[in-house]
Order: sequence, then structure tokens, then C-alpha cells
Amino acid sequence: MGQYVAPLRDMQFVMHELLHVEDELKQLPKHAEIDADIINQILEEGGKFTSQVLFPINHSGDREGCHHDKEHNTVTTPKGFKEAYKQYVEAGWPALSCVPEFGGQGLPLVMNNSFYEMMNSANQAWTMYPGLSHGAYECLLEHGTPEQKSVYLPKLVSGEWTGTMCLTESHCGTDLGMLRSKAEPQSDGSYLITGSKIFISAGEHDMADNILHLVLARLPDAPQGSKGISLFLVPKFLPNADGTLGARNPITCGAIEEKMGIHGNSTCQMNLDGAQGWIIGGPHKGLNAMFVFMNAARLGVGMQGLGLTEVAYQNALVYAKDRIQMRSLSGIKAPDKAADPIIVHPDVRRMLLTAKAYAEGGRAFCTYVALQIDKELNHPDEVVRKHAADEVALLTPIVKAFITDNAWIATSECMQVYGGHGYISEWGMEQYVRDARINMIYEGTNTIQSLDLLGRKVLMDNGVKLKKFGAKVQAFIEQNGTDEALSEFITPLADLGDKVTKLTMEIGMKSFQNQDEAGAAAVPYLRLVGHLVYAYFFAQMAKIALEKQDSGDTFYVSKLATVRFYFARLLPETAMLIRQARAGSATLMALDADLF
Repeated sequence: MGQYVAPLRDMQFVMHELLHVEDELKQLPKHAEIDADIINQILEEGGKFTSQVLFPINHSGDREGCHHDKEHNTVTTPKGFKEAYKQYVEAGWPALSCVPEFGGQGLPLVMNNSFYEMMNSANQAWTMYPGLSHGAYECLLEHGTPEQKSVYLPKLVSGEWTGTMCLTESHCGTDLGMLRSKAEPQSDGSYLITGSKIFISAGEHDMADNILHLVLARLPDAPQGSKGISLFLVPKFLPNADGTLGARNPITCGAIEEKMGIHGNSTCQMNLDGAQGWIIGGPHKGLNAMFVFMNAARLGVGMQGLGLTEVAYQNALVYAKDRIQMRSLSGIKAPDKAADPIIVHPDVRRMLLTAKAYAEGGRAFCTYVALQIDKELNHPDEVVRKHAADEVALLTPIVKAFITDNAWIATSECMQVYGGHGYISEWGMEQYVRDARINMIYEGTNTIQSLDLLGRKVLMDNGVKLKKFGAKVQAFIEQNGTDEALSEFITPLADLGDKVTKLTMEIGMKSFQNQDEAGAAAVPYLRLVGHLVYAYFFAQMAKIALEKQDSGDTFYVSKLATVRFYFARLLPETAMLIRQARAGSATLMALDADLF
């Protein structure tokens, strides 16, 4: 079904020409030996694995789904999933960016990030299994005890065991302070955990020997609300002292959720009936530890949106060049055919360019954020680490929400390119739309991300983090503002930066009087700042493309055309977003709930 070819040329452009990743990594002692050749080699091998192993089982995996054996509480993944995972493990992919201390290859996250884009393009449902495992690895690496790390991290790093995060319960979603799962302390230092969790991606499957569940629950003396939550490591099989698998722990799959999309991933209802677990991060500090996992997952979901945008674009482009329908309004373009290819039609081009722009903007943005994480974790200068951490905190909700919103737009447009065939499952396009829709919901809905950005990341620190990022934008504007060739990009970028600053101050003042004002403005505000970020990166890409457009490499001609489309057709959305954000809460809150 369809095709997927890793966009290596654009990845290399972002890595080497836009962000100068090799030079940045030389500032990090841990990664100073990484050069462009190593980066390109990893990307090329990743492209082969994803296109040749993962993509061919994406459509079939969606059609088949996972199967739950209720009698034995087991789950079977679609045909080919288990075999693909074995190849993934044997090739060493799970260890790519993990620390050598526990068997990892120690490569920078920025490279792992690009590999995950490829995997998500090729097969999002499959990629969720190792993706969640990597989140569990990061959580244990930061908050696990030495014993927990020595027992569990080598297995996660190798891919022999996988991981999940068990947060949600049927009566509470995002409001985790309401959860009811209980943990009873035992004399040996472990805990017996009882409760039920829902929406647990990869909660039960046949791809790995063991599954490590990170479970939120309450101790008997826990205070009410989110301050009373603890985090526990609950393995499916209890490991013996020698590392072999021991007794089966009573944490089981009660059912698989029937979902709109990502059918190849087992989204489970998990029941804990006195399952043995060990605390991570200390009593009542579960959310602090789990946020490592949750933030990694939010960045990962952004990559899911980017991956789907890219693969949908690739297939819609092939279709648009091949499908003939009607004649061009400006005259016949294919006289040897009964009709012209639909790519000659202006609105088909609008749809394709929308997806192309959102893919290329998202790729630059995600790669930049991954590079900042590498600097946050490894730069020798504490000031640089702090600055990078602030940027990651500010940009994470935008990665999650803006990119997945755009993926929903882009996949829908790409399905539209196919006309009636887009709605038919055999062409594969409608799967991308279905899969894209979940990404706006899980790991904190995009409204939650918007509230996080405006409330916590901007207003709570009086805009300090936003001003730091804004200073980078302003520096670029000042350095290039006199370049006439760049004025078509610099002028709107500068204008938007000023408007974001003024709007932020306005919302802050209104929210000081009435906090509903922040709630009313949050969603358009996040999209507005998302466009500011994209405009900043697109303006930088335009500068490079302008300098090289006459080089004979048509890549730069295409890049410049995409940038111009973005500024002309997509960035104007910001005018509407500003009006929405300024509209306030009155029209939303005036109507009594009983009158709806």
C-alpha cells in the first residue's frame, strides 16, 4: 500500500545547513566525535529499516489489529509485528541514544529523534511499543534506585523488555489527583498495588519477554489530590536474582479498547490485583518522576504527528502526479492524455504545499528541540544547560500540540487530494487521518498543552522563557533586516513577534483579574506562538535557499517555494488567532450551563 521513502535530503539540510548539528555537538564532550558522516550513515540505515521492514506491515496491521485471549489474558499483535521487533532489537536500534553504562550506544538524542520520525511515518502503531519503552528508560535513569537501574535498564536498553506508563483511570483522565489505585507497603520494601487503569498503550503484547509498567497509585497515608501520588515499577514477570524471569505478577489485560485508529497497538484496560511493585522517586513524589516520562512522550507524540504528515504528503504527491482529471484552467498541460494530472490544479497544489510546509517546518522545529535537550543534558557550561532547559520547557507543549494539530490538517488535505479514493481503505490514506486524530488527544490533550504553555510556561514566570526565545528571533531579525531579498520573510516575522509580545501582556493583565481569560485565550495563543516559531525557522531556511538557489541543486528552489507558500498562505492564520485570543471569556462563559 503506497510508499514511504525517508526524507534524507531534508533531514540532512536541517542537520547540517540549518542547525549545524556537528558544530553544536563538538561543544558537548560526550558527543564531540560525532560528525556529519556518522549522522548521515545512521539516517540512511534508519531509512532502510523503516521503509523495508516497518512500512510494509502498517496497512495490514491496521486492518488486522490486536487480538485478546480473555481466558489466558494474553494479546497477540498483528502479523509481522513481532518479527519486525526482533529485527529492531537485533540491529541495536533501541540502544541508539541510551547511555553506555547500561548497554547503550551513547549517540545524541537529535539522531534518535530523526529515526523516530521515520518510524512514525512508516508505522505509528508499531513504533509506540519501543517509544514507550524509551520513556520508561528515561524515567528510571533519572529517578530509579541503583538496584532498579542495574536490574531493569539493561533490559530496556537492549529492547529485550518493553515499558508502559499506567496513569489513567476510568473516572479521571488528566485530573490525576482523583486516581484511586492503592499501594500497600510490605515488610520486604515492596508494595502490593490494586486498581484498574485504562488506555494503556502497549499494556500487553507478544513482542517482548517482559513488560515493565510504571504505575501511579496512592499510599495509605497519602494526602488528597496530586500531592498524594506515588510512582511504582510493576513488572509483568518478577525477575529472579540472576535476571531470569520468575513468577507472573497479577497485572493483567482485562480488555483491548476498540479504537478509531492505531489498531496495531494494543491499548489495554489493565487490572492490578495485589501486583508487586517498587516505589520510584520516593513517597508522594510520583508526578515529579512520571513527568520525565510524560514530557518524553509529549515530544514523541509531536514526532508522531510529523511522521504522519510526511508520509501522507509523499503518497498524495505521487497520486496527484499520476491521477488525470479535467484540464488545467490555464490551458492543456498533457495533450497526449485524456485529461491533465490533478497536480496542475491550484487547489490541489494548495493541499500538497500545506502538508509539505507543515512537514518541513515541523522537522526543523523538532530537530532543534532535540538538540536543545542534548545541550541541556550534556553541555559543560551550567548557564547553557539552564538556558536549553528553559527553551525545552517552553517549546514542549508547542511540539505536542501545534505539530499534531497541523498533522490533522495535513493528513485531511492529503486524503482530499485522492478524492473518493481517499475515503476507501485500500488506498491507505484514511488510516493516516484516523491515526493522526489520537495524537491531539493523548499525553495531555492539546487544550491541556495550551494551558500549560500560557499558564505555566509564560504567565507564571512573567514571560521570562518566552522573552529568551524572542531574543533569538530578534537577533536574527536585526542581523538580516537590511537584506532586501529577505524582507518578504523578515518583515512578517518581526511584525508577528511584536504582536505576540503585546498580546501576551494583554492576556496577562486580563487573567490577573479573571483566570478564565487565560483559559479562553490559551488554544489560539499556542497556535499563534507555534506560527512564530515556524516563521523563525522558515526565515532561516529562506536565507540558505536564497544563497544557493542558483547552485543547480533544485532542492533549494523547492525549499524557497515552500517557504514563500508558508508566509503567503499559512502564516496569515495568525490574524484570526489574535482576534480569537483577544475576544476574551465573556462570550464563552455568559450562557448558563442549563441553557446549552
